[in-house]
Amino acid sequence: MKAYRIVSLGMAILFALVGGVFLIFPGKVLELFNLLSHRISMEPAPVIGSSFYLILAVSYMYLVTLLAFRMYQYPEDPSFPLFLMHAKLVSAVVSFGFFILRQSYLIFLVNGLVDGAIGLFTLYLYRIVRKKGS
Repeated sequence: MKAYRIVSLGMAILFALVGGVFLIFPGKVLELFNLLSHRISMEPAPVIGSSFYLILAVSYMYLVTLLAFRMYQYPEDPSFPLFLMHAKLVSAVVSFGFFILRQSYLIFLVNGLVDGAIGLFTLYLYRIVRKKGS
């Protein structure tokens, strides 16, 4: 469980940092992805955004940070990795859906891949915790 706790704390710290970046530099994140998009001949995403969506993004990052931190605090409780897995996999599915059905922005694809990987990794962690509790 020591490795599980270290990974959980690491995820909590990373999620908090990403949420902070979203809050402090919201346009810069999109500008970076647009620079990369241009280099690989993909259409750039609009940088103009709504403060409402920024509120939702930062709130989501707070929630996933809290779930990861609770995994660290209560490594025997399988509910926290289960909820984190759902949050990340839903984010991935929605990102892929937007990428395929609406607009092929690099940031949608990258978010789908990153959150999908985190979601699958958290599923693995969930199974470990559930197995140890059985």
